[in-house]
Amino acid sequence: MWFDNEFDRMFRRLSDRFFNMDDDFEQMWTRARTEPYFYGYTLTVGSDGRPIVRQYGNAIPGLAATDVREPFVDEVVDKDNKTLKLIAEMPGVDKKDIKVTIEDKHARISAESGARKYNARIPLKYKIDENFVKATYANGILEVSLKLVEEKPKGKTIAVE
Repeated sequence: MWFDNEFDRMFRRLSDRFFNMDDDFEQMWTRARTEPYFYGYTLTVGSDGRPIVRQYGNAIPGLAATDVREPFVDEVVDKDNKTLKLIAEMPGVDKKDIKVTIEDKHARISAESGARKYNARIPLKYKIDENFVKATYANGILEVSLKLVEEKPKGKTIAVE
């Protein structure tokens, strides 16, 4: 009968997809073992005593990762010396591959060297002097030192006569 042939054809088409699924999973597993994924949280205590939780990385659980990594960046404020330091972990690149820019209340750190690609956009919570910025890189650690600008109180004091 004609429906036997049709049934056989449909069964073969569906079973081929099912049995080829192993190949698809094997390809995904191989790719997952060769591409580094990382993700995490940092917990620091702010100057007001409140905890600050930040997330970093390129692999959010349940979502696909990109080939560009977001480096772990720590911020250290020294109010006595009026400096802000951004410390970024970026192993596997040369200092000639690193680009640091300050733009519109953000610092952007990026680097690309072969398969290693990093990109981070860090919001700056303090006013900084863009003319006094220094960046050093050694042993996979980038340190960007920024000079804080003293914010003068707005307004005018009026002498009482």
